[in-house]
Amino acid sequence: MDIFIICLVVFILLLGIIGCFIPIIPGPPISYVALLVFHFFSSYNIDENTLWIWALIVIVVTLFDLWIQIYGVKKFGGTKKAVNGSIIGLIIGIVLFPPIGIIIGPFLGSFIGAKMDDQDVNKALKIALGAIAGLILGTLVKLSVSLYFIPKIIYDVTPSLW
Repeated sequence: MDIFIICLVVFILLLGIIGCFIPIIPGPPISYVALLVFHFFSSYNIDENTLWIWALIVIVVTLFDLWIQIYGVKKFGGTKKAVNGSIIGLIIGIVLFPPIGIIIGPFLGSFIGAKMDDQDVNKALKIALGAIAGLILGTLVKLSVSLYFIPKIIYDVTPSLW
């Protein structure tokens, strides 16, 4: 039975890593679910304090990811129209042009939003780059958290190797 659970955990972890790149799928929470499945449904045990700490980290990282792209647009001088354009562009990009739309959508959306505020082209490009910077930073933070769970589980499954 443990082999089935470990295979399920690996599948959930992979889904969590994919979710780090696709904003509709919450990567770190899904990866955390893999940790919970591993803890509660296998014969292996993870310290409960560790589970609580990682739950808090996953919540913080998820909130950070939601905030950082908006902050990137605002930090580079974007207004509400650029922020909304970034969000709308992300949604349209994911739906119409996956996977490249994940990057192009927020860029074009924030650029168009900035142009609607009568920004010059250079300023609008700077704002659009802020949207991409926030997206990339959020993705890297989510990915680092989701990737951490892999060695954690491997370490618990194979303690004699360490």
